Amino acid sequence: MQETLVLGLAGWSGAGKTTLLKALLPVLVGRGLRIATLKHAHHEFDVDVPGKDSWEHRRAGAGEVIVSSARRWVQMHELEGEPEATLPQLLRRFSRCDLILVEGFKHSTHPRMEVYRPTVGKPPLYVSDPAILAVATDGVLPFPHPRCVALSDVQAVADCVLDCACPLDETLARFKSG
Repeated sequence: MQETLVLGLAGWSGAGKTTLLKALLPVLVGRGLRIATLKHAHHEFDVDVPGKDSWEHRRAGAGEVIVSSARRWVQMHELEGEPEATLPQLLRRFSRCDLILVEGFKHSTHPRMEVYRPTVGKPPLYVSDPAILAVATDGVLPFPHPRCVALSDVQAVADCVLDCACPLDETLARFKSG
């Protein structure tokens, strides 16, 4: 791939977005793609471990901490009352990759595939959201959609993801600011 592509996975809680993503990643990596993921959390979370130096740095007041080793590095940024970062701001922070898969941000304007399970008991998002380009489902869709794939067919989902993903610059252009 020459340019970074972006596609979101959207759906109600319990629809299986994370489960699908975990199954999809090895398939896409097996196709020779470098994949990055972005997960939106609706609650307070922490990736650091109490007692570690980085945790102690943050606890002592550091607004930003980078931990680096020969195998990986991670950057933690405390918002300290600042607004939550926008999706475009976060997308711009990624290093060069082939595909960024965004989990969450279900009401955003970026291109997305909906993970829809009728058993969750919530209405499908695709009916009123033109940014949902495809639906992966384990059931029958209650309304027509131009692209539908079986949730259990991970190879077909991977094909659909690659067909529906949009270039990063086009994705960023969908946002008026951010």
